[in-house]
Amino acid sequence: MNATFRPLEGHQIHIHGPSLRLGAVDGLGEEDQKIITLARSARARTGAAEGAAVRDETGRTYMAATVALPSLRVSALRLAVAMAVSSGATALEAAALVSEAAAVDPEDLAAVADLSPRAPVFHAGPDGRLRAAVES
Repeated sequence: MNATFRPLEGHQIHIHGPSLRLGAVDGLGEEDQKIITLARSARARTGAAEGAAVRDETGRTYMAATVALPSLRVSALRLAVAMAVSSGATALEAAALVSEAAAVDPEDLAAVADLSPRAPVFHAGPDGRLRAAVES
């Protein structure tokens, strides 16, 4: 898709490519890109080490950031799963984790697998670039 925007009189911005969506990740559908964007947002909003988002079987999304208190530590992905479960979700369609870590923690994958063993977990860096897509 090619587009020309005229933000100010006399100026033009040309955008070329298959998509005009901000933060688009090649190979992912809109709903999967959405949970990566939500995970990035949760991380940025709080300045946490991680941000996560999950989508349940009805399409509802839940986002969370790492909790690191002296008396309570919860990863972003496990917290997002817990929020979904506490809201009545019985299955997950997909999950996303945004972090600087090299890989998704196995305990985070286990939390997703508790609800949906085949749900994909998208691991992206803070810049939104997809690092890996793994089955829980």
